Amino acid sequence: MVTGYWSLERTSPHDGSCRAVCLGPSPSPLTSRPLRVSPGFTILEMLIVLFLLTVVVAVVFPRISLTEDLSSTGRKLVGVLRTFQGLAATSQKPLKLYLDIDQGTYWMMLVEGKEERLPLDPAWKLPRSLPESIRFTEVSIGQDKRFSGRVDVSFFANGRIEPVTLYLTDAKNNLLGLAVDSLTGGIRVSDERLDPPLNQIIPDRVRLLLKPNQQGGAGASQKGLVPNQ
Repeated sequence: MVTGYWSLERTSPHDGSCRAVCLGPSPSPLTSRPLRVSPGFTILEMLIVLFLLTVVVAVVFPRISLTEDLSSTGRKLVGVLRTFQGLAATSQKPLKLYLDIDQGTYWMMLVEGKEERLPLDPAWKLPRSLPESIRFTEVSIGQDKRFSGRVDVSFFANGRIEPVTLYLTDAKNNLLGLAVDSLTGGIRVSDERLDPPLNQIIPDRVRLLLKPNQQGGAGASQKGLVPNQ
């Protein structure tokens, strides 16, 4: 059934006949009406939104560090220690991790008898550097503490690591310590000073069996095998 406006139109003046003509559809209550369009944001509202965004950025952005922090650097060094330990065990050849406390760099050297050589892995051809805001402050090998110069940490073919404790600080003097327990292979990480492990000292008779010949380090330095800084 078609609804709308209708009117009668006479078709003949003689017999009075008419016909119905539709003038247009009538509005239906079910027919949707056009929605009113919002005029949009006013300039004042946009200025308020921009002001709030500026305040949020000013508060949050300083807390976002675009450089490596102390924790991420510590995790990276733990990964380096584990990588060197695995390489020494799988290759059945000892190697050394050299640390330059003053320059904040570290690198790998392979130990072959009394000689040392650079690794074939291109990833370790050159020394790696700590982030600019982070530095070594102390490195202890057993009971020998060093605050400057170069220190080497030995990794043995049986998977053992020479006992080492090292400390890092950042520009705000925050402290991070890493300590390796040689007998268990565990690595402790702390933001405070670490107590030396109870089994940190290895008897000399055992050390002679585990540690590569010490002449290798001196020979490597004299022959220029240790990367220049």
